Amino acid sequence: MKSPSLGNLLARGRTADVYEWRPGYVVKLFNPSMAHAAIETEADIARAMYEARLPVPAVGEIVQIDSRTGLIYERRDGASMLELLQRKPWRVFSFAKRLANLHIELHAASSPAKLRAQRRYLESKIRNAAVPAPLRTRAVEALASMRDDDRVCHGDFHPGNILIDGRKAVIIDWMNATRGNPLADVARTTILVLGAGQTDPSLSTHANAFVRLFHQLYLRYCFRSRRDAREEYRAWLPIAAAARLGEDVLAEEEKWLVAQAQGCKPLSTRSP
Repeated sequence: MKSPSLGNLLARGRTADVYEWRPGYVVKLFNPSMAHAAIETEADIARAMYEARLPVPAVGEIVQIDSRTGLIYERRDGASMLELLQRKPWRVFSFAKRLANLHIELHAASSPAKLRAQRRYLESKIRNAAVPAPLRTRAVEALASMRDDDRVCHGDFHPGNILIDGRKAVIIDWMNATRGNPLADVARTTILVLGAGQTDPSLSTHANAFVRLFHQLYLRYCFRSRRDAREEYRAWLPIAAAARLGEDVLAEEEKWLVAQAQGCKPLSTRSP
C-alpha cells in the first residue's frame, strides 16, 4: 500500500524532522544515519510510557519513506515550552513550576522492565567521551558510588521537549529514557539547560540571566519537598556533564562540560 505523501514540515531537530501525516497524526522522519535499532527502541519506550498513562502522545508503526525511516505519532497541537518562554518571558515562574511538576509526575511512575538501566547507559556514554582517560576513570568511579533506583527517567527533559496547548502538556522525544535515579535525571536537565547557553555566543547578558533564573526556579519547585536531596543532586552534576561529553556537542559547550566534569568524585554520604 502506498504511503501518503508528507505534509508540511512542523519541526526540525538534530536527528529527525517532524512532518504532517494523516489527519490526527505526524511522522517523525529520522536522518538516514540513525540506526534502525535505535528507532525501534524509541518506539518501544514510547509505547511503554503511553501504557503507563504518562502525558505522552500515542505511537504508531514504523514506516519507510524513500531512504528514511519514520515513526508515526498521534498529533498533539501546541507550542513548545521553549517557544512560549521566548514569546512570554513574564510567565517564567509559572513555566518553571510546570516543568518541575511534569518532571515530578514522570519520576513517580514505576519504570517498565523493558527500559534500559540508567547506570549502564551513562557509563557507556562516559567511556565514549573524548576526554583524557583519568577524567573518564574518575567519572565512572563516581557513577559507581551513586544510589540506584527504578523510576522512569526521560534523559532529555527540557523546555524544548514539552508541548503545551492551554492546560494540556505532553512530553516528547523519549529516545534517551532509562530506569534509574530521578536525581540523575534532574542533573541532566541542569546540564542541558545551562549548557545550551554556552553554544550561542550571541546571547546577551540579560538572556543568560533569564536562563539561570528559569533554572533556579525549576530547581526550587523540584526540591520544595525534598530539600535533603540537593547534596545527592549536586554529586550527579559532574557525572551528567561527563556523560554529555559522550554525545555530539559543539566546541563551545564541550569546554564548559569538561570544566563541570572535573568535579567527579564518589559521593561521600548517602541517604539511608
